[in-house]
Amino acid sequence: MGRNWYLLWSGSAISALGDGIFLAALPLLAATLTQDPKLIAGVSFFGSLPWLLASLPAGAAADRYDSRRLLLAALWIQCALMAVLAAFHSAHIAFLYGMAFLIGTAENVPRAVGQPLIKATVENHLLERANGRLFASQAVALQFVGPPLGGLLFAIAVPAPFWVNALTFATAALLVTRMRTRRQPRPAKPKVVEGLRWLMKHKALRTVTVVSATTNLCIAMTMATLVLFAQQRLGLTNAGFGAFLATLACGGVAGGLLAERMLARYRHTVAVTVVLIPLMWLGIATLARDLPTVAVFAVVSSFCTAVWGVATAALRQRAVPTNLLGRVSSAQTLITWGVQPVGALLGGLVADHFGLLAPWFVAVGLRTAVGVGSLKPLRDHFTGAALNVHLAASPEQDAAVTLPEESR
Repeated sequence: MGRNWYLLWSGSAISALGDGIFLAALPLLAATLTQDPKLIAGVSFFGSLPWLLASLPAGAAADRYDSRRLLLAALWIQCALMAVLAAFHSAHIAFLYGMAFLIGTAENVPRAVGQPLIKATVENHLLERANGRLFASQAVALQFVGPPLGGLLFAIAVPAPFWVNALTFATAALLVTRMRTRRQPRPAKPKVVEGLRWLMKHKALRTVTVVSATTNLCIAMTMATLVLFAQQRLGLTNAGFGAFLATLACGGVAGGLLAERMLARYRHTVAVTVVLIPLMWLGIATLARDLPTVAVFAVVSSFCTAVWGVATAALRQRAVPTNLLGRVSSAQTLITWGVQPVGALLGGLVADHFGLLAPWFVAVGLRTAVGVGSLKPLRDHFTGAALNVHLAASPEQDAAVTLPEESR
């Protein structure tokens, strides 16, 4: 698949490892400062708020400037921010809010440039394979290895996971530095809103965006107080909380690796994932009182999420013109990730007033309603054959988009 692809893939996996460490360590750090569900949920709120504020500008930058250089800058900035957090970890929780916001802001750039970089380094017929491998490696690093390591490092020394996270970003940056690219003509001043307008006109991507946004809203609701759920309902220690997060990775790895084959063979794969995800959440809310039971439901849920992610990423990469991909991807990020601060706030408030299980039940009801309403349009657009031959460039343009010759 090419040298540039493997460097990009390796860098992504290593930075995802740091993200997994951070995923476990940040709420644990917040829990040392307060046990108030609303204040702990505030960390998730400020960490996800940049997806609402910075997504569109990041997409415009991805379409205007060299993607590799933007990615390098973002990785070094994240490295520096992690070092600051490690050095001043015992400060007030307001400081934690500010650091979560800055780190989330820097994270917008890798997500914005990721789609153009994948499309530029991989041939069109290999997109499902590339996305599947990317999802699988990220699941291993972000969910399976990272969280237990983050919990273990936190138990050894509070600042340790943040120093290690800084090291992962530095290593990823060094790998990206080795990528060899050639510059191509770019719009001088791409309009930020063009990506959002294009997305709204494309029926398939519009439906996908609604479903993904609802899913992320619900996940944010449950994740906002997940550390308290793990400690109080499951009786887990700090290291156990990392293992709890790691159970999500098992299904994600399998889903990423098997998605290409399943999407090509089974016509209704995507529709089935839409139905199964909220059912698994319901199982966690009603039946899970220990880690093994949670693991069963979490594995199926993460498997479905990975398959969904591979299918929708390939659809987007094929459908969107190259010169708009950064902005369209960021427009989707604005919607699908921008709802997370709202979900975090709702999750904290609901848990505070109705108990730690209440966010799960609200999430199940909301996600089920949206999923059922989307089944017909999803069946129209997602079949094994459609994923292999879908090359529509835009709602108004039927010709396939030509991939740039150079790799980034």
